[in-house]
Amino acid sequence: MSIDEESAREPLTETAVQAAGDIWVVQGRLRRRLMALETAATELSPAQASVLRRLANGGPASASDLAAAEGVRPQSMAKTVIALEKAGLVARSHDPDDGRRRLVSITGRGHERRTGDRLARQAWLARALQEHGTQEEMRAVVTAMALLDRVAGA
Repeated sequence: MSIDEESAREPLTETAVQAAGDIWVVQGRLRRRLMALETAATELSPAQASVLRRLANGGPASASDLAAAEGVRPQSMAKTVIALEKAGLVARSHDPDDGRRRLVSITGRGHERRTGDRLARQAWLARALQEHGTQEEMRAVVTAMALLDRVAGA
């Protein structure tokens, strides 16, 4: 059964539609804010931060694969990789399966940078939640996150 067929069988409540719209909007705002904090704290460009994140999550990749995944020209990706390499955050090596190809990998220093950035963003978010919300509202967020996690896993 397709998603369209399944959703046609059960009418959506106003609350579900509003919740979905609110999540979409807030998730976008929060993501942009956290991305801005990441690039401001690390002095990395958004493109560099994105490539570092992609390598940390997905493992080694060729510059051409990174360019395709990021939706940029190979020449632009080459500049990004060179800047990250000069900063000691990535390293290039020969692909063991194809000696003509070079793979870009995140370095230990790159992992440390990512971990520090993530912890700083998490601390910012925890402070902001505490400053702007009550204990009851924060418990509601925890409950809502459990629901969203179940939805994401469905």
